[in-house]
Amino acid sequence: MRMEPKYRKRRERGLAVLVACLLLLVGTIAYVGYVRSNPPSMMDFKGAGSGEEVMVEIAEGETISQLGPELVKAGVVKSNGAFQAAAGKNDKASNVTPGFYRVQKQMSAEDAVAALVDPKNKVELLQIPGGQTLADVKVVGGQTRKGIYSSIEQVTCKHSNNCVKVAQLEQVAATTDPVALGVPAWALDPVKKRGNDPKRLEGLIVPGQYVINPKHNAEEILRDLVTRSAKQYEESGIVNRSQAVGLSPYELLTAASLVEREAPRGDFDKVARVILNRLKEPMKLEFDSTVNYGLAEQEIATTNEDRARQTPWNTYAKEGLPETPISAASMEAIHAMENPAQGDWLFFVTIDKQGTTVFNRSFEDHQRDTQKAIDNGVLDSNR
Repeated sequence: MRMEPKYRKRRERGLAVLVACLLLLVGTIAYVGYVRSNPPSMMDFKGAGSGEEVMVEIAEGETISQLGPELVKAGVVKSNGAFQAAAGKNDKASNVTPGFYRVQKQMSAEDAVAALVDPKNKVELLQIPGGQTLADVKVVGGQTRKGIYSSIEQVTCKHSNNCVKVAQLEQVAATTDPVALGVPAWALDPVKKRGNDPKRLEGLIVPGQYVINPKHNAEEILRDLVTRSAKQYEESGIVNRSQAVGLSPYELLTAASLVEREAPRGDFDKVARVILNRLKEPMKLEFDSTVNYGLAEQEIATTNEDRARQTPWNTYAKEGLPETPISAASMEAIHAMENPAQGDWLFFVTIDKQGTTVFNRSFEDHQRDTQKAIDNGVLDSNR
């Protein structure tokens, strides 16, 4: 009896499935047999290490367990199996956060895990607060506010042999192609306009906490910081939002740096509106923070002499915004400029030491509130 073609095809498919299942079963049995006869290595070093320091990284999104193969490759632990077993026994292992850690070669797995869960072995994060400038700021009275460049030097010199100095960072900032440093396209022209000024990257690093790769040189560090910041600007919609308020993206960033330096927390969006209202009038911004930016030494209250100085930033002596940002603007300040409050205010002043800030349309009302600030010791007679 001759089989119909359709039944023959069904039989062939059935045989193929049966063969595939048999092969899978045989493969599984072989793998189980191999694992049983060749269990993961549990070989281990003894002691807390050889004294030779190694820097390892737990990247964003990774856990301590994923570090095992790298530790073996670096000669820190002898086997991944021993490391995984030790990590499983340490209750603190699951709390280890991303970052760079100092360990030693030839550590027992238990000691390696103990080193990774010890906060003392984690490389210090770079902390950039809102309002920080690239360069150090000398304050009248002898104090100095550390700049971003000095903060980078402190972190790199404290935790590795690859000490990146302020002078190296300034050299890179002043002479390296801004495109190579990750400067966004909308900021390229104003950055290039500053020539070889080491402060030409001012405002292009967003405040926050950063993990600095201890192996990176000055150019790699600045590229990483600027590139990551550019991504945050893009995600904020700075290009479209700047158009909505009548500014270029770089102008919006510059205005945000003024908000950061001038406005108390909670009033960022109101100060953003004052800036936009003054630009629209038009009238000079007259912000003391812009006067201070061009001075060798700074203080809260600027003098009439300082306000008369012609600088690219002094908004008492020039119309419009400063030519560049005057500090690192937080995303909160940037969002405030992108979404300013509604109001017709042209003036604002903080009237007490608790930070109470009042906003006015008329200069007469502003003068009245300024006198309150003077009476309360917030401002001096130079105001």
